[in-house]
Amino acid sequence: MTKVTIDDFVEFVTTHNRIVLLVMLALTAGMVVGVAALDTGGQAAEDEFPETDRSQAADYLEEQYADGNERGAAYAAVYVATEDGGNALSKAALLDSLRYQRAVTEHETVADALADDDRGDGSGPAVTSVANLVAVQLAEEPSADLETQIDALEGADEEAVASLVDRTVADHPEAARLVPESYEPGTATAESHRMLFRFEAGADADANSNADGDGEEAVAGAQEVLYETAGEWSEDGQEAGALETSDDGEPALSYFTLGEPAAQESVDQLNENTMELLVPLTLALVLVVLTVTYRDPLDVFVGMVGVVTTIVWMFGILGWLGISAGMTAFIGPVLIAGLSIDFGFHVFMRYREQRGVATDARADAGIRPSMGRAVRSVSVALGLVAITGAIGFLSNVVNPVGIIRELALGITLGVLSAFVIFLTLVPALKISVDGICERIGIDRRKRPLGEGAVLRPFLRSSVVLARRVAPLVLVVALVAGAGGAVAWTALEEEGVQQQEEPAAEWKQELPGPLAWEVSEYDRNDQYVREEYRPVAAADGDRFQLLIEGDVTEDDTLEQVQWGLEVGEQRGAIADASGDAGDLRSPTTVMASVAAEDEAFAATLEAADTDGDGVPDEDLETVYDALYEAAPGEAAGVIERTDGEYRSLRVVGPPERAGFDDDRVADVEAMAASIESPEAESGRATDADLAATPVSETIVVDSQLGEITDGVVRVLLLALGAVFATLAVVYRYVHGSATLGIVTAFPIALVTGLVVGGMYLLDVPLTLLTALLMSLVIGLGIDYGIHVSDRFAQELERGDPDHRRRPLAALERAVTGTGGALLGSTLTSAGAFATLLLHPHPQLESFGTLVVLAIVTAFVVSVFVLPSALALWARYGRSGSGIDAENPADADGDGKPGTEANA
Repeated sequence: MTKVTIDDFVEFVTTHNRIVLLVMLALTAGMVVGVAALDTGGQAAEDEFPETDRSQAADYLEEQYADGNERGAAYAAVYVATEDGGNALSKAALLDSLRYQRAVTEHETVADALADDDRGDGSGPAVTSVANLVAVQLAEEPSADLETQIDALEGADEEAVASLVDRTVADHPEAARLVPESYEPGTATAESHRMLFRFEAGADADANSNADGDGEEAVAGAQEVLYETAGEWSEDGQEAGALETSDDGEPALSYFTLGEPAAQESVDQLNENTMELLVPLTLALVLVVLTVTYRDPLDVFVGMVGVVTTIVWMFGILGWLGISAGMTAFIGPVLIAGLSIDFGFHVFMRYREQRGVATDARADAGIRPSMGRAVRSVSVALGLVAITGAIGFLSNVVNPVGIIRELALGITLGVLSAFVIFLTLVPALKISVDGICERIGIDRRKRPLGEGAVLRPFLRSSVVLARRVAPLVLVVALVAGAGGAVAWTALEEEGVQQQEEPAAEWKQELPGPLAWEVSEYDRNDQYVREEYRPVAAADGDRFQLLIEGDVTEDDTLEQVQWGLEVGEQRGAIADASGDAGDLRSPTTVMASVAAEDEAFAATLEAADTDGDGVPDEDLETVYDALYEAAPGEAAGVIERTDGEYRSLRVVGPPERAGFDDDRVADVEAMAASIESPEAESGRATDADLAATPVSETIVVDSQLGEITDGVVRVLLLALGAVFATLAVVYRYVHGSATLGIVTAFPIALVTGLVVGGMYLLDVPLTLLTALLMSLVIGLGIDYGIHVSDRFAQELERGDPDHRRRPLAALERAVTGTGGALLGSTLTSAGAFATLLLHPHPQLESFGTLVVLAIVTAFVVSVFVLPSALALWARYGRSGSGIDAENPADADGDGKPGTEANA
């Protein structure tokens, strides 16, 4: 019944090709309407990432310490740099920076977002810079406003300013963060300096609104003003008289920021670079490969029409169903384009085989009959590819990450769209194009790719291996695949790969529009990373420790301090006794408050029985006194809920460079030493504490661990489903469940080999590559199905030679289908290989992984699977129904086999 239905369907497509084209055109127009309604923003929320003890601790800290943590204030830095080796600390440069401050603080958006100046250091309205610190001293007024500072600096002479700059940078505790690492102490010269603007996160929020949300918008608006004014000041400041050059002729200054507006411009530049460099190269490479493999521009045109239509259908269906495209918008087109090109190769090459060329002995059967036979012969294989590929992709619907579930659904819709289009639109269009050409005298018969004088011997070599050393081929392949699977545990794990270095010079020196342009933001960001110390949490990742248990037990703070000392020894923190700007803990906050409050200092001293500065008894009284003396600072490190003290918090110094594996291990060890100090220091206490380390890196790593565990489960689930599906379908279509299992064998092998390739090529396991690993099944299923299905068809054909000699059928399958597979591999792998030109490591890893999957699938399907099929033909074909007319010749040598084999 199935074959009758397929025959009727194919007959309709090939006979009524014009009707098919009209129907598909109408459907595609409807899909275009769906594309217009597509949501590309992504509906997956951050909270859909798997929960771990680390993420739960991070959420707890965010909730319980919201009033006392760094989110109460936000910092924005504006950098002032000179060109041509000038001095950014000269009088003219400092005066110009004060005028910049005046320009931005007069803007209502900035004025409303700035924090109140409650520090009493005379640095102006929550703005700190060397210029402010120097000008306040010149004005001799600790609370001098910005206009007074400008007047004082204008009236001072160059030498006085230089002398004061030298003393200020040496003596002022904040100044070290305001000048670059290249600054030489004892001088008044630097190539740059920075101004720090402190904003209230809840600024500009009225009582009837969401304070956090409005505050974030206010800060974002203020940062936009800082960014835009910096650009204007750099370009037009000197012409407008904002910069008064000194007698020495100070060069012009440039201003820049690294906030969200600047970062967004960098993203825009990245997208522009990607479009100008990768898209032309990818399209050119695909067209070149298709031209060489098809050797016919019209076939290239018809195939590309099918590719584009498939992508439109994928997005159109998502739009009509109201499903967010999310990551599908970026990854979907390249994956589906590769699959569609592969479908096209099989349809076109099988059509060429069926029709023949002028040198063939068989007569030309015509366009429609040849296309009908071609579509019938590939329909089962393409259907199996679509079904098993969908299984591989849809297995990700159990993934805890929403964007991955969205991608799995989007890719599945793309696979099904490709199946429909390449069995309807493409054959119908091909018939119409060839018919028009032949009516005007253009011969449209072409030789299949695998029939060439070079490719045929290359492809036949796999059959030679299958005939001579099939068991050895399988053993070597299994050992390699098993080794790759073992390498899974040795893969380096990263949450998200970050680009640390700008694009290589050779990429920047490519001719014309292909040259990769490094954005101003990237250059500035690299400079700041190298030259400036972090100043706030926003400058980089920082660890936190959530300490829970009976935190009022006498030795609790001693135990925490011992753990911090262990962290200092291991390098987890630079200095366990550092100031509150570097490390914040209950003891550092207590020491800071005690230095300003005599009453609290007395309470602290009374609770410190051993004189080490850390209270070791009557801690509840100490906590009460701290909350009374400095409630804001206390709330940042000690949780008090309903009058009870429930947890403590330690905040480490920020690091722009982030955490590497060693640093994470050091922080984990520090947390463990707080829980069990006796193991690390030999000191015993009565406090029963639980310390959970938290940072952006630590949380992502813990979630990545959950996701990778989920990937393993998904892979096993998908492999099991694919094995079962192929066994059932092959039993029904070809009469052999064992042939279906043999066909599924390369999928597991490809998965193992891809993991091994990742290990050898140093491709880390990230959130993206972990996702793609679960998609390898969908990529690797294609080639093996085409080879085995063609092999089964050749065995079932009426050619007696194939029935007597399975190896002859295998050769026909490999040379016929292998040519299409090779063309598909060259095209798809070449397209993805262009991603290796991209300077971002995340896209490089993506390209490397997909190329590995495609190339490995080709090698396994063409050079390993034939050996498995040869052994199946010799030992597993009995009773399959494929060789019913000659059961005695089970080994395919043309001679009767044993009774057992019969």
